[in-house]
Amino acid sequence: MSLQLPKFEMFEEANQIRRSSKAISSAFVEGYGRKKYKADLIRYLIIAQSECDETIVHLDFLFETKSLSDEFFYQQLSSSYQLLSKQINTFIQWVEKN
Repeated sequence: MSLQLPKFEMFEEANQIRRSSKAISSAFVEGYGRKKYKADLIRYLIIAQSECDETIVHLDFLFETKSLSDEFFYQQLSSSYQLLSKQINTFIQWVEKN
């Protein structure tokens, strides 16, 4: 999706949305590697959720500025990331309790 944006977005929002979306899984991997230490795992899960929320903001910016003009596609992506953010939050709560 980011490679299909207008050229003026390629080095700004496109770059940011690629970085934040990749950082979600990176934070999970880093946290899993530290799962022996509950506080570290939670810290990385919070980072993953923050990156997920950042990705949503970038999607919103792209849609509001009409750089991402396909409303159906935008809604699908936005809904998926919102659901992922909720799932990460639920997982954080589970890790805190267990």
